[in-house]
Amino acid sequence: MSENKELSIGVLAVQGDIEENIAASRNALREMDVAGDATKVIYPEQIERVDGLILPGGESTVVSNLITIQHGGIFQTIRKVISNGLPTLGTCAGMILLSRRAYDRVIGETKQRLLGNLDIEVERNAFGRQPDSFELDLEISLIGKVPFRGVFIRSPVVKKVGNGVSVFAEIDEKIVGVRHKNIFATAFHPELAGDTRLHKEFINCIIKNKQE
Repeated sequence: MSENKELSIGVLAVQGDIEENIAASRNALREMDVAGDATKVIYPEQIERVDGLILPGGESTVVSNLITIQHGGIFQTIRKVISNGLPTLGTCAGMILLSRRAYDRVIGETKQRLLGNLDIEVERNAFGRQPDSFELDLEISLIGKVPFRGVFIRSPVVKKVGNGVSVFAEIDEKIVGVRHKNIFATAFHPELAGDTRLHKEFINCIIKNKQE
């Protein structure tokens, strides 16, 4: 946890929607009038200092490989800080990385290494490939009654949830948003929605965690 009174949000800067999550986090902090910043993190010492961590959307296999074999072997550092209660938001590929098991809709079992901090099973590319991307208004129980615009790009769905994992977003009974304690995971990309409410909910979790 950061010793600075300002919140420190780290966005894993390996591959994917890095700048978009930084922008969404900074906008949310500003709208909440909360002192803090969101910055790129890539090294173990950076990851260990932040108050909250975002695993952005991108290509989950590429990210898994890079955090395992490059950048100082940060896979174990990420797994450790999340296990120790660090508030974490995983979007799309980030959701896949957090899961205990992932398989592909077309090719079946994958060999990618998963963090396994979140007791869920996911199906990758559940809505199809890049040409099948879409947007849809979602009802998200965490953030109120006003619909949230979900942006789905080669998105997974959650097929199974473990004990203690709560569902906060679905499409036609397909699970696309879950939470367990300080871990949030979405199949869609809230950083691309132009709506900061999910990032604000994540920031509220960070604030509460710092106060405990």
